Amino acid sequence: QVQLEESGGGLVQVGGSLRLSCAASGRTLSGYAVGWFRQAPGKEREFVAGISSSGTMIRYEDSLKGRFTISRDNAKNTVSLQMSSLKPEDTAVYYCAKGISYYSTANVREYDFWGQGTQVTVSS
Repeated sequence: QVQLEESGGGLVQVGGSLRLSCAASGRTLSGYAVGWFRQAPGKEREFVAGISSSGTMIRYEDSLKGRFTISRDNAKNTVSLQMSSLKPEDTAVYYCAKGISYYSTANVREYDFWGQGTQVTVSS
């Protein structure tokens, strides 16, 4: 079992930045990929970014490349998502999730533990 807790969400103006953190407890994340997903009201959960267990393989949802950066610190058992140039359409609940393997995918079914989510609201 692993517990994941997201933090760092909040209200930000268009063009602003936020840094989300995902802290794990109960089990190390070091052997597993971690993904960030988001879900806006009335929409399905969508992939944002994923990072492999070693941190060497990273993927992003295509439209977010250049604005979002995922990173991890295996010594601290944390994964972060730096978000910049935020837009109103980035408003959503953001979730981190532990992958079932060492490589990340965009498929929600390949993640087995999820955090409760943190709300990000971008106001215009």
